[in-house]
Amino acid sequence: MTERRMGGASSRARTVARKLAMQALYQWQLNPLVWQDLCLQFRDDEDMGRADLEYFHELVRGVLEHSSAIDAELALSLDRLPQSLDPIEHAILLIGGYELMHRPDVAFRVVITEAVGLAKRFGATGGQKYVNAVLDKTARHVRSQEIDGSAAAV
Repeated sequence: MTERRMGGASSRARTVARKLAMQALYQWQLNPLVWQDLCLQFRDDEDMGRADLEYFHELVRGVLEHSSAIDAELALSLDRLPQSLDPIEHAILLIGGYELMHRPDVAFRVVITEAVGLAKRFGATGGQKYVNAVLDKTARHVRSQEIDGSAAAV
């Protein structure tokens, strides 16, 4: 079952996985480590029992392995260099960018909604508007067929 149709515990477990991945990627920006070491540091987190562990690992590994390509794609929608972003917003955008580029099974609207939720909870005041705008523009570039199809269905 894809996340487009998932409800209940599975989607909540992915939401928690994204939150933990955001925290790991924030830490990685301040103290670069290999993805395995980052994941190990979060194994005892109190939220890990509620997270989709496999998805958490995929997000951390995938973002670290593709961070240059994700940043290059995001840069097309940014008004500054990715490295000059607030580390929380950058981590959230990296996750959203990864999902848009590498997880076509996750609907673009889900990617944006989840990222905006993280930005509201953890980002700077108003940061969710910036995250929303950047990921919306990125989705229009990366997922144009999906967006065109969803517009036609309305």
